[in-house]
Amino acid sequence: MAIIDARAIVSPQSTLADDVEVGPFSIVGPDVVVGAGTKIGSHAVVRGPTTIGANNQIFQFASIGEAPQDLKYRGEPTRLEIGDNNVFRECVTVHRGTVTGTGITRIGNNCLFMAYSHVAHDCLVGDRCVLSNATALAGHVELGDFVILSGYAAIHQFCKIGAHAFLANNAAVTRDVPPFLMVAGSPAEPKGINSEGLKRRGFDSSQIANIKQAYKILYRSKLKLVDATASLVEMARSAPEVQPFVDFLPRITRSLIR
Repeated sequence: MAIIDARAIVSPQSTLADDVEVGPFSIVGPDVVVGAGTKIGSHAVVRGPTTIGANNQIFQFASIGEAPQDLKYRGEPTRLEIGDNNVFRECVTVHRGTVTGTGITRIGNNCLFMAYSHVAHDCLVGDRCVLSNATALAGHVELGDFVILSGYAAIHQFCKIGAHAFLANNAAVTRDVPPFLMVAGSPAEPKGINSEGLKRRGFDSSQIANIKQAYKILYRSKLKLVDATASLVEMARSAPEVQPFVDFLPRITRSLIR
């Protein structure tokens, strides 16, 4: 049986794994599915339809799966899906999707959402991302794997952030950010590649050098985007670590941060 504090409110229309813990004064609504090993602290609210995987931690005062902050929303049964091993710290807010979007907000595995961070409707968050304190994703934002947002960084709706990107403190991102970049400022501008992060994730010196060269082609060569893309395609044939650049560029919708 799940370990549910007597002061918590858990809907009989929810499904909790046998070892789930729910703290005092928390609310788990109908159409919520919670996987094994997940712990929900005190005073948290989880609304459905929401599916939460295994071994997640939800700290006090977090709001998970609430209705989207969208004036067009009319109570449709949109969803939130959360993977495994994520941590949602105090006062984190994560909202479900909208029918005018994809209908779903999705979070991957092994992410850390620090206090007061916000994930809006229809966002897609990859694996091993870190959202520092008071960061915010507007609606329809996409984060690749290993993306890090420093404190108070914010991302405009519909922006895409490539894998391994690093957003500096107070960065205001209004355009799409390719993989591997470091960006800073308001509005945010590219400042180089996230070489330290790549080292920590096992990229060797030659791979990092190739990624740095790809950055120079895209940002320092003064080539038109179509010509820079062609150069990166050619480079990726012998340096596969550059392929994420090549895959990302055709998906740009908010224009490229340059």
